[in-house]
Formats: sequence, C-alpha cells, structure tokens
Amino acid sequence: MTTFALIGAGPGLGLATARRFGTAGHTVALIARNAEKLDGLTAELTRDGIQAQGFTADVLDIESLDAALYATAAALGPIEILQYSPAPRADFMKPVVETSADDLDAPLAFSVKASVTAVNAVLPGMRGLGRGTLLFVNGASAARPNPKVAGTSIAFAAESAYARMLHDTLAAENIHAAQLIVPGAIRPDAGHSSPDALAQRLYDIHTERDGFRHYSEPLPD
Repeated sequence: MTTFALIGAGPGLGLATARRFGTAGHTVALIARNAEKLDGLTAELTRDGIQAQGFTADVLDIESLDAALYATAAALGPIEILQYSPAPRADFMKPVVETSADDLDAPLAFSVKASVTAVNAVLPGMRGLGRGTLLFVNGASAARPNPKVAGTSIAFAAESAYARMLHDTLAAENIHAAQLIVPGAIRPDAGHSSPDALAQRLYDIHTERDGFRHYSEPLPD
C-alpha cells in the first residue's frame, strides 16, 4: 500500500482520519508544527498496529512544508492520499469591516499558498502511481461567506476555487480532488461531525470518487 499524508495532524479529526486510512493498510505521515504532539500521535497509531511517522512543518513556512512532504515520500514511499486540514488561527476571524488588506496575508498564505505548495509536492508521485486523492477539509464559511469571520471566508473561498480547478483538471489522470465542508464543531458527540464519522466520510470520498463538494451535514439556515 501507499502513503496517506495528513497536513494539520491533531488529536481529533486528524488522529481519527489517520487511524481510518491506516487500518485500511496505508502508511501514515502526520505533519504539524509541534514535534512533541506528533510523537504522541504516532505512538498511539503504532500501538494500533499502524505504521506512522511524524514530520514537523508550519504551513505558513512554505519551505518547511515542502521539505516535510519530500521527506515523507523519501521515508515512506509515494503519497497516494493527501489531506489538507490545518486549523485556522483565531486571528484570521475578524469581522469584515475590521479586516485590513494586511490582515489577509496570513489567511491567504495558510489556505492558498500552502495548499498549492502541498499539491505541487505530491503530484509527481501520484502521477507516477497513476492514481491519487486530494482531500480539502473546510468550515462552513468556505461555502457560505460569513462577515463575522472575513479572513477565513475569503481564504477558504480561494482554496475552494483552487481545489475545484484541480478536480476538473486532474480527473483525466485518475487523481480525485474533493472538498468536505464541516458546518459545525467537530466533537465526539457531534453525530455526522464527530471525528470518527468525518474520518469515515473522508475515506468514502477517497474510495467512491464521486463529485467535488461534500457536506458532513446540511448548512444551518
């Protein structure tokens, strides 16, 4: 089997998705800023019998992200599935009338420059395999702009446009790009938006390869 690489590894959705793809036989690469946290997550997956390794990178540091993805492929083999789901910072979420042009630098780098960097790093390996999956996970503001969280609304819209173009362009190469919108909070008791339910949904998107945009549950009115 090949490698599942997760950008934005954490103890909730990230761990659940890594476990789901790992139990399907994929080697798991976890990418996040905190090396200590990565050690804990990889140890937990290893106890479950999953081959996993952590790689430190900050999505706002393009060179570190690029290096982590190339190190992943060198250590674990070609990346067949890439999940891009880092959690946005709280300071991205200012009201629209309080958002300056400078306030958009970090959100756009986070959602667009980093995702483009990640895709460009993994595409050669996917093309070599003749298959691949690019999974983008976003909140509700990616589909319905929210003036209370202008930074993420603008940046997620740009990320969505990029992901949609990938979906349309790469389908002929058997590389499936898809987006999962999670409208509410991710909690163990959140039904369709619990970590385990979302992990299964992402795995189903990977295997079924049907359509671009998916929702964990309907957007609230």
